[in-house]
Amino acid sequence: MNLFLDALAWLADPVNWSGSGSIPQRLGEHLWVSLVVLLIAAAIALPVGGVVGHTGRGRELAVRVSGGLRALPTLGVLTLFGLWLGIGLQAPVLALIILAIPPLLAGAYAGFESVDRRTIDAARAMGMREGQIAGKVELPLGMPIVVGGIRSATLQIIATATLAAYVADAGLGRFIFEGLKTRDYPQMLGGSILVILLALLVDGLFAITQRLVVPAGVRATRTTELRSRPTRPRAAVGQPITEGNLE
Repeated sequence: MNLFLDALAWLADPVNWSGSGSIPQRLGEHLWVSLVVLLIAAAIALPVGGVVGHTGRGRELAVRVSGGLRALPTLGVLTLFGLWLGIGLQAPVLALIILAIPPLLAGAYAGFESVDRRTIDAARAMGMREGQIAGKVELPLGMPIVVGGIRSATLQIIATATLAAYVADAGLGRFIFEGLKTRDYPQMLGGSILVILLALLVDGLFAITQRLVVPAGVRATRTTELRSRPTRPRAAVGQPITEGNLE
């Protein structure tokens, strides 16, 4: 408990909120690295996942690639890249891209595959081309699942971006590594709290976004289905009860 209070005192100290290496600076670096990684990984994984989900081809390969990349230890990959590329952000960015691709890829092809095939057949019958079907039918209807994949990848990036401080002087992980090195445990715990709060905030924003991207027609259909469901019959023990006749 005392250590937690010391961490809160470290977070409340104005000294840690100004100057070089301050909390706002480390937070900005953390967000910048996470955003760059997410954009690069999304540019790679989302188109591939969309093609796989739309055509149904290469799904088994995509699943195997995703599983293989998930199995790679991020710290080990980061160390290898660090030895190869040296000190700097190149190594953590590459390692985090590898970490982010599997959930993005899975979310993309799962979102496209979730669309009812009858809806796609109807779109083809109306004369829509394959590109139009993918962009105007499958993508809007599968967007909640696609956003779910982006949400999962973003949270993994934010949590694991602390390792960027392992080979580069950047991000909130710097507080954790400095605290561990100097045995400044309030600083170490304070940095961990900042990462947790950032992840929770981003997760909340994505949860709201996931609700908003559901097409209005789908929301209306779900509401109608919920309202039109028949009520469950009341169970009675013994003789059945006829309403309006108590004799």
